[in-house]
Amino acid sequence: MRIAIGGFMHESHSFAPIPTRWSDFLKPGGFPRPQRPATLLDGLRSTGVPSAGAIQAAERMGIEIAPLSWAFAYPAGPVVSEAFERVAAWIVSDLSDALEQGPLDGIYLDLHGAMVAEGFPDAEGELLRRVRAVAGPDVPILCSLDPHCNLTAEMVERSDALTPYRTYPHVDMKQTGARAMELLVQRIRKGKPFHRAYRQVDFWLPITSQCTMVPPMSEVYAEREEIARRHGVAELGFCFGFPYADFPGCGMAIAAYGDDQASADAAADEFLALLYKRERDFAGEILPPDRAVAEAINSTASRPVVLADTQDNPGGGGHGDTTGLLAELVRQNADAVLGLINDAESAAACHAAGEGATVSLSLGGKSDGAPLDVTAKVLRLSDGRYVNIGSMAGGNPADLGPSALIQIGAVRVIVTSRKTQAYDFQLFRHLGVEPTEQRIIALKSSVHFRADFQPIAERVLVVAAPGPVVADPATLPFRNLRPGMRLRPGANDVVR
Repeated sequence: MRIAIGGFMHESHSFAPIPTRWSDFLKPGGFPRPQRPATLLDGLRSTGVPSAGAIQAAERMGIEIAPLSWAFAYPAGPVVSEAFERVAAWIVSDLSDALEQGPLDGIYLDLHGAMVAEGFPDAEGELLRRVRAVAGPDVPILCSLDPHCNLTAEMVERSDALTPYRTYPHVDMKQTGARAMELLVQRIRKGKPFHRAYRQVDFWLPITSQCTMVPPMSEVYAEREEIARRHGVAELGFCFGFPYADFPGCGMAIAAYGDDQASADAAADEFLALLYKRERDFAGEILPPDRAVAEAINSTASRPVVLADTQDNPGGGGHGDTTGLLAELVRQNADAVLGLINDAESAAACHAAGEGATVSLSLGGKSDGAPLDVTAKVLRLSDGRYVNIGSMAGGNPADLGPSALIQIGAVRVIVTSRKTQAYDFQLFRHLGVEPTEQRIIALKSSVHFRADFQPIAERVLVVAAPGPVVADPATLPFRNLRPGMRLRPGANDVVR
């Protein structure tokens, strides 16, 4: 059996101020750099991305792998045409070359599912159209997805099955890649397509309500498992949607795959009914910065209090450089450490000054024009390179460029030259900060931080400081959503 493996991953924020360019794929922060066919297997096998799980599963089953290209860029604004076309051309050209070398039994693609590109709002649907055109109608195509995928009818139509991660934080990326490979082999051996059922959900689900570690989503996923088992479907894929994209196919969706149409329809319909039944449970508490910082300072906990700066989440399209929460920490003189402020200019100034120096910085605010003018002491410098070790990104290399740990009053801040989401202890440890020993930890993240930081935290407070990854999607100026979409759970504000 011979199977091609490749990938193209991006999560696009239609309203983010900075687009995603070709250079962003070349140096993607805490994820692997682009891989071409000659490097894909060795370049990804030991990482934490879904393709690593697919590669390991294929090798375990004795499958011959035809490597394609793979690329990832950190979430930001829509992907510019040049970048989309170059990566898509890599994959399609590699696929053509692989077919020249011999027939393929199947194709596995490692996709995110929420990519918006210039000219192609459903970028994965367009990529699958191109791959299908080259592969032909009979070669099975199976994709792993991030559950923040905006799962579209075109994506379902142009593939044989789609399987999203089951967790948020995404601690099962490798397992999902392996499951996708096993499902693809099942489809190949089956010799005919799965029957499929596709359903869309007509309300946005806020990012902060999607965490599978806590109710209601933990309970919804338990019921999803039972529904899939009861109806005997091969896959009951559930995607939350990415509530910062703006095109008609956006939103929560379900794709069920079974041996007969009745079972696929029954599983999809039962799970759809469950989501509507639980709709009002998906609201969550979010605090303003002044209250969150005050509560953290007044805590008598012996373990850290974690503040999640959700609206500047680099994993959702934020730039990782807004200073609203930092300003409040400084104003209240909190004994805290903030990871991170993405500001290459300030990082360079710290390196020029050296450890122990005092520097004046116009810190952060490059994306929104609201920097914080500070006088800081440079405590520690680094090249920003480390390897993640946590449950979500373990094995992934990080390269954040010249970085520094600075102190502003009682507040310490990690300053980097490239953005990453704060989901791993190594972000702090590589600059000499032990997270378990802190009183207050402020993080640029919405949910992924919980995989590593929730177990050490006494409390987790979600904070709504200024930033583009708004906690309430209804505040965004949507123009292209399909009629009938409700902009928050249980809301009366409907797109008309």
